Amino acid sequence: MSVQTTDAERSLDRVIPATATLEGGGFLVHRPLPARAVEQIDPFLLLDEMGPMEHTPGTAEGAPDHPHKGFEVITYLLDGEMEHRDSHGNHGVLGPGAAQYMVGGSGLVHSEMPTEAFERTGGRRHGFQIWANLS
Repeated sequence: MSVQTTDAERSLDRVIPATATLEGGGFLVHRPLPARAVEQIDPFLLLDEMGPMEHTPGTAEGAPDHPHKGFEVITYLLDGEMEHRDSHGNHGVLGPGAAQYMVGGSGLVHSEMPTEAFERTGGRRHGFQIWANLS
C-alpha cells in the first residue's frame, strides 16, 4: 500500500483562543470549541485540553459521577493516570498515551478520577477530550 503525500501550502484562516474553565471537581480545562467565532463544527460538540498541570500528592481532582447521553466522548491522555467507571459496569485505567472511546447512547453515568497511585504520588496531568455526534 502506498501513501500519497502533498507539499501543498495552506493558509491559516484564523486563530481561535481557548476559554479557561473549571470542570468536574475543579480542574482547569482550556476549551477552544465551541466558540462564537465558529459557526459550524458539526459533528464536533466540544474540545477540551486538560492541563498541563502539576499535582502535589493528594491534590489531583477528577470528574465525579456525571451523565452523558446521545454523543461520543474520545479521551486521549498524554501524562498522568485517570480511572473510568460507568453505570454499565465498565472500568478502565488510562495512562500516558492511552485513548478511550465512550458512546453515550441512550444514557449512562460515569466518573473520571485520578487513580489511587496518582492521587498518592501526584505528578503531571495533560490530555484532551473531544465530544462528537458520530452516530
